Amino acid sequence: MRNRILAFLIVFLTIPVANAQLPQDVYRKPLKEVLAEIEKRHNIKIRYGESLIKGVDVLYPSWRYRIDPEETLTNILFPLDMIFTKTGESSYEITKYAYHVRPVEEGKKNLDQLLSIYKDLPAWESRKAELRKCFLTQMNLTPLPKKTPLNPVYTPKRKMDGYTVENVAIETIPGVYLCGSLYRPSKGKGPFPAVLCTHGHASNTDLNQYGRYRPDHQYRCAMLATMGAVVFSYEMFAWGESQLQVDNEVHRTGLAMTMQTLNSMRVIDFLTSLSYVDPKRIGVTGESGGGTQTFLLTALDDRVTVSVPVVMVSSYFYGGCPCESGLPIHSCSDTGTNNAEIAAMASPRPMLVISDGDDWTQHVPEIEFPYIQKVYDLYGKKENAENVHLAAEGHDYGVSKRMAMYGFIARHLGLNLNAVKDKTGKIDESKVTIENYEALLVFGKEGKLPQSAVKGPEAIRAVLKSLQ
Repeated sequence: MRNRILAFLIVFLTIPVANAQLPQDVYRKPLKEVLAEIEKRHNIKIRYGESLIKGVDVLYPSWRYRIDPEETLTNILFPLDMIFTKTGESSYEITKYAYHVRPVEEGKKNLDQLLSIYKDLPAWESRKAELRKCFLTQMNLTPLPKKTPLNPVYTPKRKMDGYTVENVAIETIPGVYLCGSLYRPSKGKGPFPAVLCTHGHASNTDLNQYGRYRPDHQYRCAMLATMGAVVFSYEMFAWGESQLQVDNEVHRTGLAMTMQTLNSMRVIDFLTSLSYVDPKRIGVTGESGGGTQTFLLTALDDRVTVSVPVVMVSSYFYGGCPCESGLPIHSCSDTGTNNAEIAAMASPRPMLVISDGDDWTQHVPEIEFPYIQKVYDLYGKKENAENVHLAAEGHDYGVSKRMAMYGFIARHLGLNLNAVKDKTGKIDESKVTIENYEALLVFGKEGKLPQSAVKGPEAIRAVLKSLQ
């Protein structure tokens, strides 16, 4: 009898109970249905992309509803890694959460909070030292890697109208090569000022429209050289010829931020090692992701004397690429920091912030630039910070932005602006030779690297570690 009862229980317990449902199943609803219900409950309109909500379910939605529509949206969306923005009196838009973007108002509040911390110059200098130390730590550059020979590799020099070009690779750490092009004035013996030219993420299937090979990038390098500067145009990590050593996907990692910062410092080492360069006159300029490199290098390296970050200084946008925001430098200190404060670390050195009306720099004239001026005023050097805002323009390093940069850098580095003016007195870029992609390569289209080259992110990390 006992065995029969035991057998019955075993069979009974193994039969699925069709009507038994867990709470997470009872209360599960598609997000689209939930949003429709919220619209009806609160008499509001919610906009979203169909691809954003497709296949997304909400657990316990009815338990998340509140009297206030924004509290309801917060409870529903935040667990799904989504956010909402109020677009009108009774309308909202839903987007995917982006860690590198915050509301404009929050950026301004952060700047006001930061200003309350450093009400005098000693407090600001202490803040800069604190941030520098933290940035380097977060980028795994504490201590800075031991400097090793740069072993530059040069290609033959090409003579242009007013300047020359030769492609150069420098070994920033053993086995890791940074490729670029060195532009030099045709006339004079120097010592010349030097300018580092970084580039952003503008890319195209046409390699002649990619990174540092783009015409707009070549224009500024050649023009600055014609005016009397030694210019080094170089690549972001895991872009261009750097991809001979690491795949492009590595660019979207924290290692890219580490290497790009270290590479820029080593470019200054390279330029100041040249007998014809004046080490006391070093400038840097770049747009977008190159703008991030510009103000971050300036914040960390006092050898930079003039900087022009373009379409990137913002208090609420931190850079959409992990090469800009993939390591927690913006979490330094209890108050955190933002790109406007990092740019202000250039103070009291001359800095021109170029902004436009169609990206995250659209509020620079009324939010970020007044803040920067207040920081510069701690030194009594308010005039050293300038802003050119092009409200009708977009996110690029277009001709009007270049024109503003030429005048500013010429004035502060002692360049000859007249050397690039036509008979009417206007700056003229028409004499610049725009070279194709292959002409600007160091290792040629075959991509033959030196035997000492290391490959892959783990090998590069190992080299970095060995130097610390």
